[in-house]
Amino acid sequence: MHSDDSGDGGFAAYFGPRVAELLRFAYLLTGDPGEAEDLTQTTLAHTFVVWRRVRGHDRPDAYARRVMVNANAGRFRRRRVGQVLVDVPPERAEVSAQLAAVEDRAGLAPALATLPPRQRAVVILRYCEDLSEADVAALLRCSTGTVKSQAAKGLAKLRTHPALAITEITTAPRRPARPGAASSREETS
Repeated sequence: MHSDDSGDGGFAAYFGPRVAELLRFAYLLTGDPGEAEDLTQTTLAHTFVVWRRVRGHDRPDAYARRVMVNANAGRFRRRRVGQVLVDVPPERAEVSAQLAAVEDRAGLAPALATLPPRQRAVVILRYCEDLSEADVAALLRCSTGTVKSQAAKGLAKLRTHPALAITEITTAPRRPARPGAASSREETS
């Protein structure tokens, strides 16, 4: 049995250093800083409720990621609240400093947002979180073949996204032939 002075069973000590990673993961899943913060809060709240059961596992953060993937998928099942138009827009909250590193990757979040939720989760877990195919399969409760196919389809779709298109590098112009030197084409003609 774990004992600590805070009364949370070590929850804060375990997840305190991992909040930034979870927030980054949530941002990549949602593509919106506000939604990412809400999703992270929902995940941590759910994980705290079951912490006594989860803390005995080897990697409780894997459980938290699973909760986050499921909660994100649940966002699309719930009815959306209509937006209310107002004369004066409310003040916007500043973007979290922890998301600054992710936002530097211009175009990544909008490109990821075009993927279906399951493909997005696979691509993020596999390539952004650097998990193995087996770990992603275990986390998402699917086969490694599913992870491979979803990753391939997701990457193929991302390669065609205009925000991630790499401008073609033009080759350097050829140097003009030296005066008096014949090119190989001229010699064969």
